[in-house]
Amino acid sequence: MTCNDRTPAMMEPREFKELGAGQIAYVKPMKSEDLAALFPDAPEVEPGLRLWVLLNADGTPIMLSDSRDVAIANAEEHDLRTVALH
Repeated sequence: MTCNDRTPAMMEPREFKELGAGQIAYVKPMKSEDLAALFPDAPEVEPGLRLWVLLNADGTPIMLSDSRDVAIANAEEHDLRTVALH
């Protein structure tokens, strides 16, 4: 990737996806009804529960919790900087 004064730097999709991997994690709220989309092997969970998912910068799920604070603490334990997704 090169950049000069006239051409903006362009990132390949793979490079963009890897940006922040292993350094940044996203904390995102989700409903228990949406659990299977990220965790297909998870057991059925009561509908209507608010859960928190910790995702790697590339979108890979790291962990699931019923507590935002627990998700953030897990990220901190692994030296990941957390960012909220809405």
